[in-house]
Amino acid sequence: MHYWISSPSGILAVLAGIASFFFFLEKKTEWKIFNYFPPLIFIYLVPVVLSNTGVIPGKSGVYDFMGDNILPVFLILMLVNVDLGATVRVMGKGVFVMLSGTLGVVAGAPIALFLVKSGLDPESWQGFGALAGSWIGGTGNMLAVAQMIELDETSLHYGYAVIADNAVYLLWLPILLGSKNLAGWFHKFTGVSQARLHKMENAARELVAEKGRIQMRHVLYLAFFGFAGCTLAGWLSEMIPPMPPYLSTGTYKIFLVTIIGLGLSFTGARRIPGSHALAMALIYLFVARMGAKADLSGVNGTVFWFLLGAYIWIFIHGILLVCAARFFKVDVHTAAIASAANIGGAASAPIVAAYHRPALVPVSILMAMVGYAIGNPAGWLTAMLCRWVSL
Repeated sequence: MHYWISSPSGILAVLAGIASFFFFLEKKTEWKIFNYFPPLIFIYLVPVVLSNTGVIPGKSGVYDFMGDNILPVFLILMLVNVDLGATVRVMGKGVFVMLSGTLGVVAGAPIALFLVKSGLDPESWQGFGALAGSWIGGTGNMLAVAQMIELDETSLHYGYAVIADNAVYLLWLPILLGSKNLAGWFHKFTGVSQARLHKMENAARELVAEKGRIQMRHVLYLAFFGFAGCTLAGWLSEMIPPMPPYLSTGTYKIFLVTIIGLGLSFTGARRIPGSHALAMALIYLFVARMGAKADLSGVNGTVFWFLLGAYIWIFIHGILLVCAARFFKVDVHTAAIASAANIGGAASAPIVAAYHRPALVPVSILMAMVGYAIGNPAGWLTAMLCRWVSL
Protein backbone atom coordinates (compact mmCIF):
# COMPACT_ATOMS: atom_id res chain seq x y z
CA MET A 1 0.00 0.00 0.00
CA HIS A 2 1.22 3.50 -0.80
CA TYR A 3 1.06 5.89 2.16
CA TRP A 4 0.86 9.64 1.99
CA ILE A 5 3.36 10.03 4.82
CA SER A 6 5.82 7.24 5.64
CA SER A 7 9.13 8.82 6.76
CA PRO A 8 9.96 8.64 10.52
CA SER A 9 10.03 12.43 10.86
CA GLY A 10 6.76 12.75 8.98
CA ILE A 11 5.03 10.17 11.15
CA LEU A 12 6.27 11.88 14.33
CA ALA A 13 5.08 15.22 12.98
CA VAL A 14 1.60 13.81 12.33
CA LEU A 15 1.33 12.22 15.77
CA ALA A 16 2.64 15.29 17.59
CA GLY A 17 0.42 17.53 15.48
CA ILE A 18 -2.71 15.56 16.35
CA ALA A 19 -1.94 15.64 20.08
CA SER A 20 -1.10 19.35 19.93
CA PHE A 21 -4.22 20.26 17.98
CA PHE A 22 -6.73 18.79 20.39
CA PHE A 23 -5.09 20.31 23.44
CA PHE A 24 -4.96 23.65 21.61
CA LEU A 25 -8.65 23.28 20.76
CA GLU A 26 -9.51 22.44 24.37
CA LYS A 27 -7.60 25.46 25.68
CA LYS A 28 -8.78 27.88 22.99
CA THR A 29 -12.48 27.02 23.01
CA GLU A 30 -12.97 25.82 26.62
CA TRP A 31 -15.76 23.62 25.31
CA LYS A 32 -17.36 21.60 28.10
CA ILE A 33 -17.52 18.61 25.76
CA PHE A 34 -13.85 18.00 26.58
CA ASN A 35 -14.85 17.23 30.18
CA TYR A 36 -16.70 14.17 28.86
CA PHE A 37 -14.74 13.49 25.67
CA PRO A 38 -11.19 14.41 26.73
CA PRO A 39 -8.45 15.05 24.14
CA LEU A 40 -7.07 11.59 24.91
CA ILE A 41 -9.96 9.95 23.03
CA PHE A 42 -9.35 11.98 19.85
CA ILE A 43 -5.57 11.59 20.13
CA TYR A 44 -6.12 7.84 19.96
CA LEU A 45 -8.95 7.67 17.42
CA VAL A 46 -7.64 10.05 14.75
CA PRO A 47 -4.42 8.06 14.15
CA VAL A 48 -6.57 4.90 14.02
CA VAL A 49 -8.46 6.41 11.10
CA LEU A 50 -5.31 7.70 9.39
CA SER A 51 -3.45 4.39 9.59
CA ASN A 52 -6.46 2.37 8.41
CA THR A 53 -7.10 4.64 5.42
CA GLY A 54 -3.56 4.77 4.03
CA VAL A 55 -2.46 8.20 5.26
CA ILE A 56 0.26 6.84 7.56
CA PRO A 57 1.53 3.24 7.94
CA GLY A 58 0.50 0.94 10.75
CA LYS A 59 4.02 -0.46 10.92
CA SER A 60 7.21 1.57 11.07
CA GLY A 61 10.62 1.49 12.75
CA VAL A 62 9.77 4.73 14.54
CA TYR A 63 6.94 2.94 16.35
CA ASP A 64 9.41 0.33 17.60
CA PHE A 65 11.75 3.00 18.92
CA MET A 66 8.90 4.75 20.70
CA GLY A 67 7.68 1.49 22.20
CA ASP A 68 11.11 0.63 23.61
CA ASN A 69 11.90 4.05 25.06
CA ILE A 70 9.04 6.48 25.50
CA LEU A 71 6.93 4.40 27.89
CA PRO A 72 9.73 3.58 30.39
CA VAL A 73 10.95 7.19 30.33
CA PHE A 74 7.39 8.41 30.95
CA LEU A 75 6.99 6.10 33.95
CA ILE A 76 10.24 7.26 35.52
CA LEU A 77 9.46 10.95 35.05
CA MET A 78 5.94 10.49 36.41
CA LEU A 79 6.99 8.47 39.45
CA VAL A 80 9.64 11.04 40.35
CA ASN A 81 6.72 13.27 41.40
CA VAL A 82 5.20 10.78 43.84
CA ASP A 83 5.14 12.02 47.43
CA LEU A 84 3.76 9.08 49.36
CA GLY A 85 4.21 10.74 52.75
CA ALA A 86 2.32 13.89 51.76
CA THR A 87 -0.55 11.89 50.30
CA VAL A 88 -1.04 9.86 53.46
CA ARG A 89 -0.70 12.95 55.64
CA VAL A 90 -3.32 15.01 53.82
CA MET A 91 -5.82 12.35 52.77
CA GLY A 92 -5.52 10.18 55.87
CA LYS A 93 -8.16 7.46 55.62
CA GLY A 94 -8.95 8.60 52.09
CA VAL A 95 -5.85 6.76 50.90
CA PHE A 96 -7.38 3.51 52.18
CA VAL A 97 -10.57 4.31 50.27
CA MET A 98 -8.53 4.71 47.10
CA LEU A 99 -6.72 1.44 47.76
CA SER A 100 -10.10 -0.20 48.36
CA GLY A 101 -11.14 1.07 44.95
CA THR A 102 -7.95 -0.49 43.58
CA LEU A 103 -8.91 -3.75 45.27
CA GLY A 104 -12.29 -3.46 43.55
CA VAL A 105 -10.51 -3.26 40.20
CA VAL A 106 -8.27 -6.25 40.99
CA ALA A 107 -11.09 -8.42 42.33
CA GLY A 108 -13.76 -7.19 39.91
CA ALA A 109 -11.86 -8.13 36.76
CA PRO A 110 -11.82 -11.93 37.22
CA ILE A 111 -15.43 -11.88 38.47
CA ALA A 112 -16.61 -9.90 35.44
CA LEU A 113 -14.57 -12.05 33.05
CA PHE A 114 -16.05 -15.22 34.54
CA LEU A 115 -19.56 -13.89 33.91
CA VAL A 116 -18.99 -12.97 30.25
CA LYS A 117 -16.24 -15.32 29.10
CA SER A 118 -18.72 -17.48 27.18
CA GLY A 119 -18.91 -14.67 24.60
CA LEU A 120 -15.15 -14.07 24.46
CA ASP A 121 -12.17 -16.02 23.20
CA PRO A 122 -9.70 -17.57 25.69
CA GLU A 123 -7.08 -14.83 25.19
CA SER A 124 -9.41 -12.02 26.28
CA TRP A 125 -7.83 -12.11 29.73
CA GLN A 126 -4.99 -10.06 28.23
CA GLY A 127 -7.37 -7.23 27.35
CA PHE A 128 -8.79 -7.29 30.87
CA GLY A 129 -5.28 -7.17 32.28
CA ALA A 130 -4.32 -4.15 30.18
CA LEU A 131 -7.55 -2.36 31.14
CA ALA A 132 -6.79 -3.05 34.81
CA GLY A 133 -3.52 -1.17 34.41
CA SER A 134 -5.43 1.87 33.17
CA TRP A 135 -8.05 1.66 35.92
CA ILE A 136 -5.47 1.48 38.70
CA GLY A 137 -2.98 4.03 37.43
CA GLY A 138 -3.60 5.47 34.00
CA THR A 139 -2.89 5.14 30.30
CA GLY A 140 0.83 4.68 30.95
CA ASN A 141 0.13 1.73 33.22
CA MET A 142 -2.21 0.24 30.62
CA LEU A 143 0.63 0.27 28.12
CA ALA A 144 3.10 -1.02 30.69
CA VAL A 145 0.92 -3.96 31.74
CA ALA A 146 0.37 -4.82 28.07
CA GLN A 147 4.13 -5.11 27.68
CA MET A 148 4.40 -7.15 30.89
CA ILE A 149 1.91 -9.76 29.66
CA GLU A 150 3.23 -9.57 26.07
CA LEU A 151 0.00 -8.23 24.61
CA ASP A 152 0.58 -6.84 21.13
CA GLU A 153 -0.81 -3.33 20.79
CA THR A 154 -2.13 -4.20 17.33
CA SER A 155 -4.28 -7.05 18.68
CA LEU A 156 -8.06 -6.85 18.97
CA HIS A 157 -7.85 -7.50 22.70
CA TYR A 158 -5.87 -4.33 23.18
CA GLY A 159 -8.27 -2.43 20.97
CA TYR A 160 -11.23 -3.71 22.98
CA ALA A 161 -9.51 -2.58 26.18
CA VAL A 162 -9.12 0.94 24.78
CA ILE A 163 -12.75 1.01 23.61
CA ALA A 164 -14.01 -0.22 26.99
CA ASP A 165 -11.79 2.25 28.84
CA ASN A 166 -13.34 5.19 27.01
CA ALA A 167 -16.91 3.79 27.02
CA VAL A 168 -16.90 3.30 30.79
CA TYR A 169 -15.24 6.68 31.31
CA LEU A 170 -18.12 8.40 29.52
CA LEU A 171 -20.55 6.86 32.03
CA TRP A 172 -18.45 6.93 35.18
CA LEU A 173 -17.16 10.51 35.03
CA PRO A 174 -20.67 12.09 35.08
CA ILE A 175 -21.53 9.83 38.03
CA LEU A 176 -18.46 11.02 39.95
CA LEU A 177 -19.24 14.65 39.15
CA GLY A 178 -22.92 14.27 40.01
CA SER A 179 -22.13 12.61 43.35
CA LYS A 180 -21.47 16.09 44.73
CA ASN A 181 -25.23 16.61 44.84
CA LEU A 182 -25.53 13.60 47.15
CA ALA A 183 -23.14 15.02 49.75
CA GLY A 184 -25.81 15.43 52.44
CA TRP A 185 -27.08 11.86 52.18
CA PHE A 186 -23.61 10.40 51.68
CA HIS A 187 -22.16 12.09 54.76
CA LYS A 188 -25.01 10.81 56.91
CA PHE A 189 -24.45 7.35 55.46
CA THR A 190 -20.71 7.36 56.18
CA GLY A 191 -20.82 9.39 59.41
CA VAL A 192 -18.10 11.83 58.40
CA SER A 193 -17.64 14.92 60.55
CA GLN A 194 -17.33 18.52 59.42
CA ALA A 195 -14.13 18.77 61.45
CA ARG A 196 -12.46 16.27 59.14
CA LEU A 197 -13.55 18.20 56.05
CA HIS A 198 -12.08 21.45 57.36
CA LYS A 199 -8.87 19.77 58.52
CA MET A 200 -8.37 18.13 55.14
CA GLU A 201 -8.89 21.37 53.20
CA ASN A 202 -6.48 23.31 55.44
CA ALA A 203 -3.80 20.65 54.99
CA ALA A 204 -4.38 20.63 51.24
CA ARG A 205 -3.80 24.39 50.99
CA GLU A 206 -0.41 23.95 52.64
CA LEU A 207 0.53 21.16 50.26
CA VAL A 208 1.21 23.17 47.10
CA ALA A 209 4.95 23.30 46.50
CA GLU A 210 6.33 25.60 43.80
CA LYS A 211 9.28 24.00 42.01
CA GLY A 212 10.22 27.17 40.21
CA ARG A 213 10.47 28.09 36.57
CA ILE A 214 11.69 25.36 34.23
CA GLN A 215 15.02 26.06 32.52
CA MET A 216 17.03 24.32 29.83
CA ARG A 217 19.23 22.45 32.31
CA HIS A 218 16.15 20.95 33.95
CA VAL A 219 15.11 19.34 30.67
CA LEU A 220 18.59 17.85 30.36
CA TYR A 221 18.46 16.53 33.93
CA LEU A 222 15.11 14.88 33.27
CA ALA A 223 16.27 13.42 29.96
CA PHE A 224 19.29 11.90 31.71
CA PHE A 225 17.27 10.38 34.55
CA GLY A 226 14.64 9.05 32.16
CA PHE A 227 16.92 7.42 29.60
CA ALA A 228 19.50 6.28 32.17
CA GLY A 229 16.79 4.65 34.25
CA CYS A 230 15.31 3.03 31.15
CA THR A 231 18.74 1.68 30.14
CA LEU A 232 19.52 0.39 33.63
CA ALA A 233 16.15 -1.36 33.91
CA GLY A 234 16.63 -2.97 30.49
CA TRP A 235 20.14 -4.15 31.37
CA LEU A 236 19.11 -5.62 34.72
CA SER A 237 15.98 -7.28 33.31
CA GLU A 238 18.08 -9.27 30.85
CA MET A 239 20.09 -10.70 33.75
CA ILE A 240 17.03 -12.23 35.45
CA PRO A 241 15.85 -15.59 34.11
CA PRO A 242 12.29 -15.35 32.71
CA MET A 243 9.56 -17.58 34.13
CA PRO A 244 6.99 -17.98 31.33
CA PRO A 245 4.09 -17.52 31.07
CA TYR A 246 3.98 -15.31 34.17
CA LEU A 247 7.26 -13.38 34.22
CA SER A 248 9.04 -12.25 31.07
CA THR A 249 11.96 -9.90 30.47
CA GLY A 250 9.43 -7.18 29.65
CA THR A 251 7.68 -7.80 32.98
CA TYR A 252 10.94 -7.43 34.87
CA LYS A 253 11.81 -4.25 32.98
CA ILE A 254 8.58 -2.50 33.95
CA PHE A 255 8.91 -3.60 37.57
CA LEU A 256 12.46 -2.25 37.65
CA VAL A 257 11.45 1.01 35.98
CA THR A 258 8.79 1.44 38.69
CA ILE A 259 11.35 0.83 41.44
CA ILE A 260 13.86 3.24 39.89
CA GLY A 261 11.23 5.97 39.49
CA LEU A 262 10.03 5.60 43.07
CA GLY A 263 13.63 5.56 44.29
CA LEU A 264 14.30 8.87 42.54
CA SER A 265 11.23 10.37 44.24
CA PHE A 266 13.11 10.19 47.53
CA THR A 267 16.00 12.25 46.13
CA GLY A 268 16.43 15.82 44.98
CA ALA A 269 15.20 14.75 41.54
CA ARG A 270 11.63 15.28 42.78
CA ARG A 271 12.29 19.01 43.00
CA ILE A 272 13.26 19.37 39.32
CA PRO A 273 10.62 21.48 37.51
CA GLY A 274 8.84 20.18 34.44
CA SER A 275 8.90 16.44 35.07
CA HIS A 276 5.12 16.05 35.13
CA ALA A 277 4.56 18.18 32.02
CA LEU A 278 7.27 16.38 30.05
CA ALA A 279 5.97 12.98 31.13
CA MET A 280 2.41 13.80 30.07
CA ALA A 281 3.59 15.11 26.69
CA LEU A 282 5.42 11.83 26.11
CA ILE A 283 2.47 9.66 27.05
CA TYR A 284 0.05 11.51 24.77
CA LEU A 285 2.52 11.08 21.93
CA PHE A 286 2.63 7.39 22.83
CA VAL A 287 -1.17 7.18 22.81
CA ALA A 288 -1.17 8.62 19.27
CA ARG A 289 1.39 5.98 18.30
CA MET A 290 -0.82 3.32 19.86
CA GLY A 291 -3.76 4.44 17.73
CA ALA A 292 -1.65 4.46 14.59
CA LYS A 293 -0.75 0.80 15.15
CA ALA A 294 -4.35 -0.34 15.70
CA ASP A 295 -5.78 -2.62 13.02
CA LEU A 296 -9.58 -2.50 12.70
CA SER A 297 -9.88 -5.22 10.08
CA GLY A 298 -10.73 -7.94 12.61
CA VAL A 299 -13.26 -6.14 14.84
CA ASN A 300 -16.29 -8.35 15.52
CA GLY A 301 -19.25 -8.81 17.84
CA THR A 302 -17.18 -9.94 20.81
CA VAL A 303 -16.63 -6.27 21.67
CA PHE A 304 -20.19 -6.27 23.11
CA TRP A 305 -19.25 -8.97 25.62
CA PHE A 306 -16.05 -7.15 26.50
CA LEU A 307 -17.99 -3.94 27.15
CA LEU A 308 -20.58 -5.79 29.24
CA GLY A 309 -17.78 -7.26 31.34
CA ALA A 310 -16.24 -3.80 31.78
CA TYR A 311 -19.53 -2.33 33.07
CA ILE A 312 -19.99 -5.21 35.52
CA TRP A 313 -16.41 -4.63 36.59
CA ILE A 314 -16.86 -0.90 37.26
CA PHE A 315 -20.01 -1.67 39.27
CA ILE A 316 -17.98 -3.94 41.56
CA HIS A 317 -15.36 -1.20 41.95
CA GLY A 318 -18.07 1.31 42.89
CA ILE A 319 -19.69 -0.96 45.46
CA LEU A 320 -16.40 -1.66 47.20
CA LEU A 321 -15.51 2.04 47.15
CA VAL A 322 -18.79 3.05 48.83
CA CYS A 323 -18.40 0.30 51.45
CA ALA A 324 -14.87 1.51 52.19
CA ALA A 325 -16.10 5.11 52.48
CA ARG A 326 -18.60 4.01 55.10
CA PHE A 327 -16.08 1.88 56.98
CA PHE A 328 -13.44 4.64 57.10
CA LYS A 329 -16.04 7.43 57.52
CA VAL A 330 -14.92 9.69 54.68
CA ASP A 331 -16.77 12.31 52.65
CA VAL A 332 -18.21 12.02 49.15
CA HIS A 333 -15.56 14.38 47.76
CA THR A 334 -12.72 12.11 48.87
CA ALA A 335 -14.54 9.01 47.62
CA ALA A 336 -15.16 10.55 44.18
CA ILE A 337 -11.55 11.72 43.88
CA ALA A 338 -10.30 8.30 45.00
CA SER A 339 -12.31 6.61 42.26
CA ALA A 340 -11.23 9.16 39.65
CA ALA A 341 -7.58 8.65 40.66
CA ASN A 342 -8.08 4.95 39.88
CA ILE A 343 -10.31 4.95 36.81
CA GLY A 344 -9.26 8.19 35.15
CA GLY A 345 -5.77 8.76 36.54
CA ALA A 346 -4.01 12.11 36.52
CA ALA A 347 -6.17 13.38 33.65
CA SER A 348 -9.51 12.99 35.44
CA ALA A 349 -8.79 13.23 39.17
CA PRO A 350 -8.16 17.02 39.07
CA ILE A 351 -11.37 17.54 37.06
CA VAL A 352 -13.42 15.75 39.71
CA ALA A 353 -11.57 17.52 42.54
CA ALA A 354 -12.07 20.96 40.99
CA TYR A 355 -15.81 20.29 40.66
CA HIS A 356 -16.21 18.98 44.20
CA ARG A 357 -13.73 21.10 46.19
CA PRO A 358 -11.02 23.10 44.36
CA ALA A 359 -8.73 23.02 47.41
CA LEU A 360 -8.34 19.28 46.88
CA VAL A 361 -6.89 19.51 43.35
CA PRO A 362 -3.27 19.08 44.56
CA VAL A 363 -4.35 16.08 46.63
CA SER A 364 -6.08 14.50 43.63
CA ILE A 365 -2.87 14.70 41.65
CA LEU A 366 -0.95 13.05 44.48
CA MET A 367 -3.50 10.26 44.68
CA ALA A 368 -3.19 9.72 40.93
CA MET A 369 0.58 9.53 41.36
CA VAL A 370 0.12 6.76 43.93
CA GLY A 371 -2.00 4.99 41.32
CA TYR A 372 0.86 5.21 38.84
CA ALA A 373 3.17 3.71 41.45
CA ILE A 374 1.01 0.65 42.17
CA GLY A 375 -0.63 0.31 38.75
CA ASN A 376 2.00 -1.91 37.18
CA PRO A 377 2.25 -4.67 39.82
CA ALA A 378 -1.48 -4.54 40.60
CA GLY A 379 -2.38 -4.62 36.90
CA TRP A 380 -0.09 -7.58 36.34
CA LEU A 381 -1.67 -9.40 39.31
CA THR A 382 -5.12 -8.72 37.87
CA ALA A 383 -4.05 -10.10 34.51
CA MET A 384 -2.80 -13.29 36.16
CA LEU A 385 -6.12 -13.71 38.01
CA CYS A 386 -8.00 -13.24 34.75
CA ARG A 387 -5.74 -15.73 33.04
CA TRP A 388 -6.56 -18.27 35.74
CA VAL A 389 -10.31 -17.63 35.31
CA SER A 390 -10.09 -18.07 31.53
CA LEU A 391 -8.46 -21.53 31.74
